[in-house]
Amino acid sequence: MNKSELIDAIAKSADISKAAAARALDGAIGAVKVALKKGEMVTLVGFGTFYLGKRAARNGRNPRTGATIKIKAAKVPKFRAGKALKDSVQ
Repeated sequence: MNKSELIDAIAKSADISKAAAARALDGAIGAVKVALKKGEMVTLVGFGTFYLGKRAARNGRNPRTGATIKIKAAKVPKFRAGKALKDSVQ
């Protein structure tokens, strides 16, 4: 399912226009991004939790030249599925 299919599904289930569904989806995604940027967790009970993970600095290899390179530490967004979501797909 891509974004436009998700917007169609939201519009149909909530009985709203596709434009309103698109604005709602964009608003929700934007709110999650802002919260993660602040370092906060976003928990949707029954669905899951979005949070920031830390990736340590490490050495890598340039595939083109084979030279060793240093990869900086980074913060990466992660998602942990909630129990209800896990149960619904089994």
